[in-house]
Amino acid sequence: MPRLRFVSLVVALGGAAPLAGQGVLVAPHAVYIDHARRNGTVTLYNPNPEPAEITISTAFGYPVTDSLGHFALRTVEHPDSMLPSAAEWVQAFPRRLTIASLERQTVRLLVTPPAGLPDGEYWARLIISARGGRLPIGGVGDTAAVRVQLNLVVNTNIGVAYRKGPVATGVALSNLRVRIRRDSVEVWSRLERRLTAAYVGTVRATLVDSTGKVRSTLSAPIAVYFVMEPRYALAVAGLAPGLYWLRYELVTDREDLDPAVVLQASAVRDSVELRLP
Repeated sequence: MPRLRFVSLVVALGGAAPLAGQGVLVAPHAVYIDHARRNGTVTLYNPNPEPAEITISTAFGYPVTDSLGHFALRTVEHPDSMLPSAAEWVQAFPRRLTIASLERQTVRLLVTPPAGLPDGEYWARLIISARGGRLPIGGVGDTAAVRVQLNLVVNTNIGVAYRKGPVATGVALSNLRVRIRRDSVEVWSRLERRLTAAYVGTVRATLVDSTGKVRSTLSAPIAVYFVMEPRYALAVAGLAPGLYWLRYELVTDREDLDPAVVLQASAVRDSVELRLP
């Protein structure tokens, strides 16, 4: 059954040192593998003061949005033939390893797709589980003889895309709308992927006044696998009351990814008028 998990999870643990609860750093944060070479690599770095025990696994999942417009990850334990899953074909070598403090390790990914695989893009999630570091737990009796600690396991989740044959992408933008909330303007839209590959790009929103002067901007990465309705917020504190235009666009520019792996598509744009009280 599909499960909905938050893409980012922040856990507050009192006054614990920040590095104690930090997982390993992973680069790149998205891996693209083509049918010709069928392999890729990721680099893991342990920024913590203690060794990290790493376990690597795969799953099928893709980003979605919840009813509040927050991003989440939907995972499917047993994807059927209608879903473009590559989770069972991706293998990591090594799958278990220990990385010393401030050290790096390269992990190789090999893909073994089934014979006769149709052209298209197939997806998996690479899950890097890091066990390392301990946090003291207070409130259980402060004595010299008793010391309770919490062993930490931090999961990092990145996307893997496997491409066979020609693939293309696009996105449809509809139902652009805004809502004024105190010192911000919330921006909603409906985004639907087109063609055979996930749409990877950037959302840009610009608020301009009646003279055309830019008053607030926003830029955020986006990946549309099926359909989503994300929510963004532009700061409007201190702006004068009156009419404004919200200009909204999606473009296939990503500063954080190798341009060679980002599929190009035409920009999509829309705008909506609003009045600040």
